[in-house]
Amino acid sequence: MDWTAFIDGYCERTDASYWSEPVNAVTNLAFIIAAAIMWRRTAGLGLPLARALVAILFAIGIGSYLFHTHAQTWAAISDSTPIMLFSLLYIFLASRDYFGLPTWVAGLLTAAYFPYSFAVGWVAAQLPFFSISDYYWPLPLLIAIYAVLLRNRYPETARGLAIGSAILVASLTFRSLDMPVCGAFPLGTHFMWHILNGLMLGWMIEVYRRHMLAARSARG
Repeated sequence: MDWTAFIDGYCERTDASYWSEPVNAVTNLAFIIAAAIMWRRTAGLGLPLARALVAILFAIGIGSYLFHTHAQTWAAISDSTPIMLFSLLYIFLASRDYFGLPTWVAGLLTAAYFPYSFAVGWVAAQLPFFSISDYYWPLPLLIAIYAVLLRNRYPETARGLAIGSAILVASLTFRSLDMPVCGAFPLGTHFMWHILNGLMLGWMIEVYRRHMLAARSARG
C-alpha cells in the first residue's frame, strides 16, 4: 500500500495542495464543537463509555481534517477508522443498555454488523445515487430498526434514535450529491456532511446520556 498516494475524491479539491479544500477542512469544527459540548454534558455522570464516544467523536474531527488537507491514503485511514469505532461502540451500547442484553450477546450483535453492513451495502451499491455512499447507508437503516424495536418500551429513546437516523439520511444525501452537482456548484456539498454529522453524532451521544439517566432514575 502506498501510504502517501494522493486521493482526489471531492468537488472542492482542485489540486494536491494542503488548502485545496478549505471549506471541507474547516467544517470539521462541527465534530470538535459537538465533542466539547458532549464532554461537558457527560462529565461526572459515571458513564465512561459515553465519554469514550465523545473522545472518538473528537478523533473523527481530527481525522477528517487531516484527510481534507493532506488527501493521502494514511489520512483517509485516520478519517475512516474513528467513524467505524464510533459505530461499533454505539451498536454495542445500544444492544446492551437499550435492550438490556447480556454483554456477550451485545458483543455478538456488534460483530454481526459486519455481514449486515456488507449485505445492505451491496444492495445500496446496485442503486443509482445510493451507490455513491453505499458503505454508509446500513447505518441509518440500523438506527431506524432500533428505533422501531424500542418504540413501545422506551418511546423517548426511540424518538431520539429516529431523529438521529433522519439527520444521517440528510447528511448522506449531501455527501452523495457532492460530485453530481460539482459542475453547477464548484464548492460541492460535502461540507454539509460534516456539519450534519457533527450534529448527528453529538445527538446520538445525548440520546444515550438521557436514556442512561432515565434508567438510573427509574431504578431509584
